[in-house]
Amino acid sequence: QVQLVESGGGLVQAGGSLRLSCAPSRSLLRINNMGWYRQAPGSGKQRELVSTITSTGRTNYADSVKGRFTISRDNAKNTVYLQMNSLQAEDTAVYYCNFNVGGTFTTYDYWGQGTQVTVSS
Repeated sequence: QVQLVESGGGLVQAGGSLRLSCAPSRSLLRINNMGWYRQAPGSGKQRELVSTITSTGRTNYADSVKGRFTISRDNAKNTVYLQMNSLQAEDTAVYYCNFNVGGTFTTYDYWGQGTQVTVSS
């Protein structure tokens, strides 16, 4: 079973930066979109989209992170990155990476185990 392994989370002061990485435990073929989602602490909080990147490099961002976060991918390494700058307390959450894999008729979503990002104000 393939697992996505995330790294780069931690504790940072407001205004600081972190870089998240996510790679599979073994090579994957036909990776379509890669993305990052997050779930803030507290009951009732749902997982929300942070950013996605297509296989051709087209990116999408949540309004709350535009201009501060940058997503990128290295297809040779099957790795996706999230550079997070100007971090705010509201960015505190568990961050999950997601790979959508497959072809025209069948796709499958892989999820990472989550990495904690804590921003102190």
